[in-house]
Amino acid sequence: MKSEIQLAFENCRSENRPALVTYVVANDPSKKKSLQILNSIAKYADLVELGFPHSTPLGDGGQIQTSSNRAIKGGFKMRDAFQIVKDFKKKNKTKPIILMGYYNMIFNYGENNFLKSCKKAGVSGIICVDLPWPENKIFAKKCKKKSINFIQLLAPTTTKDRMKKIIRDSHDMIYYISMLSTTGGKLKISPKKIIENYKKIKKLNLSKNLVIGFGITNKTISSLKTADGLVVGSQLCKTITNSLKKRQNPVTKLNKLVYNLKNKIL
Repeated sequence: MKSEIQLAFENCRSENRPALVTYVVANDPSKKKSLQILNSIAKYADLVELGFPHSTPLGDGGQIQTSSNRAIKGGFKMRDAFQIVKDFKKKNKTKPIILMGYYNMIFNYGENNFLKSCKKAGVSGIICVDLPWPENKIFAKKCKKKSINFIQLLAPTTTKDRMKKIIRDSHDMIYYISMLSTTGGKLKISPKKIIENYKKIKKLNLSKNLVIGFGITNKTISSLKTADGLVVGSQLCKTITNSLKKRQNPVTKLNKLVYNLKNKIL
């Protein structure tokens, strides 16, 4: 049986457009609002990523760090992320939801318990930022047994030989990091160059769904729309921060932002 992630990409391909993948942090700005945000943006996003906040998110820039800090200050516990996913899936039964975070939180929770909770809540996939291949092989196999996608990461510095091995072991989605940076940085290279690099990777296995993340905003997204999918995260987190500063409703603001992002790739 095809996964929700695979079906989402096939649906986008039939509409001749990339998948829009969004990222927000669980419990930012609160557990209740976090769920409202996900339900709202799911109208336009094809796949949604939910980050579990971490006090030292090494791969993340200022915007996601700020979101994570707010969530932790609000008393985030891992069970909150699972509850948000569970409630989200009640309304969005076929919408893929991906949990994204750092390995020590999975390790602390216990790999088997973590995957059991993922399966129970309805998690479609997992991105573990600091668990690279081949160190992730055992955990990725555990994910597959639970019918949960483990999403491998590729960087601009990944060698072709290593890339082939990672792609061979990958599941239904691979995440290409567009540049050497933390999340939310301005694009250091042109979208044209990113797409050139992307196409070289894509040629290694045309059947794999390959998405691009890092540095994508409403200003750059349309120039990257030949990709299978595009991930926008920091701009969403920044919008939450700005909404709170101005005493505006982040749910409304994010709904409008994701609607505009979607229109730029149609």
